[in-house]
Amino acid sequence: MPKDLTWDNAEDIGILLSEKHPDIEPLSIRFTDLHRYVTELPEFKDDPKKSNEGKLEAMVDRAAAPAAAACAWVRQEEAAAA
Repeated sequence: MPKDLTWDNAEDIGILLSEKHPDIEPLSIRFTDLHRYVTELPEFKDDPKKSNEGKLEAMVDRAAAPAAAACAWVRQEEAAAA
């Protein structure tokens, strides 16, 4: 993971945010809150004004991926047990 993160590091930022805020559902977060969470990361060194909807969506997608995988795993386990 790069030491200094920018808006172009969507995957790394998504991972950090999912670790720092595990109680937040990524698919329900408002972009204004996401923007604040990103700019509050100590590793984030980019201009806050350089964000855009596409970059924020990429972070949401990355942060949501582990949760989606976990849900799929649980569904598979439940189906196997049935």
